[in-house]
Amino acid sequence: MGFADEAVIAAKSGDGGKGCVSFRKEKFIPKGGPDGGDGGDGGNIIVSATKKLHSLIDFTSRKHIKASNGEPGKGKNQSGKNGADIILEVPLGTTIQDLDTGEILADLIYNNQKVVLIHGRKGGKGNQHFATSTNRAPRIAQPGLPGQEKRLKFSLKFMADIGLIGLPNTGKSTLLSRLSMARPKVDSYPFTTLVPNLGVMTFDDEKSLIIADIP
Repeated sequence: MGFADEAVIAAKSGDGGKGCVSFRKEKFIPKGGPDGGDGGDGGNIIVSATKKLHSLIDFTSRKHIKASNGEPGKGKNQSGKNGADIILEVPLGTTIQDLDTGEILADLIYNNQKVVLIHGRKGGKGNQHFATSTNRAPRIAQPGLPGQEKRLKFSLKFMADIGLIGLPNTGKSTLLSRLSMARPKVDSYPFTTLVPNLGVMTFDDEKSLIIADIP
């Protein structure tokens, strides 16, 4: 099992669907009024914290993420379907920062905590909204708004399940490297470990523990 405590991705919410230009077509009503429906809203980018995960490794290979666009409106005043949301699962302790503004968008510390990182954009209005006393057959509709894109930095703060404590040069780092995929610096002189090293030990039933080698 790989391990990562940081990742950067580009994420974009869904575009709004375009409004529809349509007119009623019914028997005995040769010149029906406008009945173009609105476009659907674009999908959101949502993050959800889960205690089942301990690493951001899945995001190191996902550089671009986009939610679905809203569908166009239809005749008979039917609105288009909203775009599907993208839900990103991350470990507890994950913070997410907008790299362009520096704003912290989410600090996830509770299981199943959810935050909308980027809202999907509104769909355009159909021509049913543009009829007036002087223009009863408008042939215009609004386009949907384009989705928003942000560069997001995911950072993981850890609460270890197990801490390895002992005198210098007693094999704590070696033990950590045997129990997990962590690769701490190991040498024959004291104080090789200057900062805490973290590793994830995974079991056959997919459960895992975070181990900290504490200097």
